[in-house]
Amino acid sequence: MAGPRILLVDDEPDLLDLMELTLLKMGLETDRAGSVAEAQTRLRQARYDLCLTDMRLGDGEGLEVIAAASALPAPVPVAVITAYGNAGNAVAALKAGAFDYLAKPVALDQLRTLIKSALRIPDAVQADASAHDLIGRSATMQDIRARIAKLARTQAPVHIAGESGSGKELAARLIHRLGNRADKPFVAVNCGAIPETLMESEFFGYRKGAFTGADCDRDGFFQAADGGTLFLDEVADLPLSMQVKLLRVLQEKKVRKVGATAEQPVDVRIISATHQNLAALVEAGRFRQDLYYRLNVIDLMMPSLRDRVEDIPDMARFLLDKLGDSQVTLAPEAERALCTYAFPGNVRELENTLERALALCEDGHITAADLNLAPALPPADGAPGNKYPLQDYLDQVERAAILEALEQTRHNKTAAARLLGVTFRSLRYRLERLGID
Repeated sequence: MAGPRILLVDDEPDLLDLMELTLLKMGLETDRAGSVAEAQTRLRQARYDLCLTDMRLGDGEGLEVIAAASALPAPVPVAVITAYGNAGNAVAALKAGAFDYLAKPVALDQLRTLIKSALRIPDAVQADASAHDLIGRSATMQDIRARIAKLARTQAPVHIAGESGSGKELAARLIHRLGNRADKPFVAVNCGAIPETLMESEFFGYRKGAFTGADCDRDGFFQAADGGTLFLDEVADLPLSMQVKLLRVLQEKKVRKVGATAEQPVDVRIISATHQNLAALVEAGRFRQDLYYRLNVIDLMMPSLRDRVEDIPDMARFLLDKLGDSQVTLAPEAERALCTYAFPGNVRELENTLERALALCEDGHITAADLNLAPALPPADGAPGNKYPLQDYLDQVERAAILEALEQTRHNKTAAARLLGVTFRSLRYRLERLGID
């Protein structure tokens, strides 16, 4: 049975010789093309497992090779070779559908790593089927699942945007699980939860004796995720000083432990997420533009729950099963109440609501009263009929104030309590009572 076959496209014979020799030593079969036209012809005539192309060719650009490979009935993954330091070409190639990229001069160890990663790309049909783990039959969620399946077949950095509780980490985990790195680590990091003084050592690790308390060598997040995926949640919370260090790692694909003199290579795929508007933060000078372009090569917008109301019944049933109560029933009026509620906390708030309702319901039957959902906000004219029952109205006002404070403080509960003029203990009690996570 024939082994994997690779198409090498470059107009420099010496580079073709070097790459071909490297791949032959790996037990792979190769074909060569010296131009865009020749590459397009070979792609039509033979079946390849991977295409490796230069971005600049005598008769055109590597983007044309990517387009030809992507248009085939069985699309061929493409990796590109770009001039050193030309990040613009790399980003353009990744957006066009390239699997990954290498910079000239080509490092043979990086070439071998890329080839091994590319040849483990899962079948697109299998990936699409597995993506149904993301609950929802709406057109919006069908589009999200299809996009995730496509993103899983690339190595391009992905930035996931969306409100708190909308499933950004779930989407990131699914991209990882459907991709060629599925058997490697997925490391999730909440960037807003790490003190600034510890960030460098947490991300990059440290050597023994680097600082007081460093009594042994320790790996950081990048080393822990080597070969796999590093998920940077709430990436907007990174201080500017750390943004500079992160940018260098993404450019060089190397990290240096605190206290070390030498760098070590790392192979990680970066997926980032935040509920904030990164582009607006760039405009405000709070987030580096060059890092923004590195992270936001491909974007994925997770919809809010209120934008896919038709998915709420299925989501509620799934969450009840997850909570261990598959026999519990949801009254029709309870289902209607869920579908008419705004859910500012999205899926996370829905889960909290159902968990609370399970504790309150009788005979395994959840009613609208068990949900204890606040009514819709009253109109601006404040008509008296919209303020009864009083407790429900006050709960809604209190909920809105707390959510606004959390949003303004980037979900720092201590700062939110200070903004609201209450103690941290009081805020924690109110969060629990109102079912806000």
